Amino acid sequence: MNIQEYFGRISYNKPHKDADLQTLTDIFQHHIQTIPFENLSMHCGEAIELDLQATYNKIVRKKRGGWCLETNHLLFWALQELGYDVCILGANSYEPAENGYTAEMNHILLKVVIKGEPYIVDAGFGGAYQMWQPLKLISGKDQPQVPGIFRFMEDNGTWYFEKVKRKHYIPEHSKNDFPHPPELGNIRKIHKFTLEPRHIDDFQELNAYLQVSPDNILQKKSMCTLQTTSGVLALVGWTLTEMKYKYTEDMDLVNITTLTDEEVEKTLKDKFSVVLENKLAP
Repeated sequence: MNIQEYFGRISYNKPHKDADLQTLTDIFQHHIQTIPFENLSMHCGEAIELDLQATYNKIVRKKRGGWCLETNHLLFWALQELGYDVCILGANSYEPAENGYTAEMNHILLKVVIKGEPYIVDAGFGGAYQMWQPLKLISGKDQPQVPGIFRFMEDNGTWYFEKVKRKHYIPEHSKNDFPHPPELGNIRKIHKFTLEPRHIDDFQELNAYLQVSPDNILQKKSMCTLQTTSGVLALVGWTLTEMKYKYTEDMDLVNITTLTDEEVEKTLKDKFSVVLENKLAP
């Protein structure tokens, strides 16, 4: 495992003398724009090992992506190598269909402290709820980024992470196809977490469970999402969604295409730079 090889994987070639915020931001942005959030192994008959060497080989050497447990674990290793004060945290995702947070911890994120200031870094949420820059861990403050306005709210030691939703313009659909229930308002809850430091081994059971549980979304759908310089690409099953942020003021442009089996493989290669060793069943 070699930090220069990791830098090559994420196309990062700037000088990095200091473990400062600017370097963290640069590395983070390169990471999310080259390493997809994907669960394709589950749909190719491959087991996902929660082991740093296995993750490194898969993402850096085989140029694949991974889900939060893999891509954030790799980022954790890289930041440690560069001398950052970084620790792993665990979160409970918000399930809109259930109108609540998961009972069990099911997400991993990182806390990085720079000059006494704590930041949250998470390269493993994927899609439109993926942050593009480290977020200052501060309660109640709007933190605008290109994907939207993010915010943390703290209550009695529990931190809640949310995003202000933006309107979507979908050229081939009428507005009636995508009703936004008015009672939901414009806030999308994402997850909640505490600042208790975790170890990757705390997620071994979760890693095994997610690969066999038929109820979770990762088991039901193959997905591959990647942040671009202007938005996000998402391939879920046979549906390719290309989102361009801030197409007009406070509105994102969304293009949706349904692919054939043959196009899925080609799209993974052309748009996500992912070449699979085994046959994908979308």
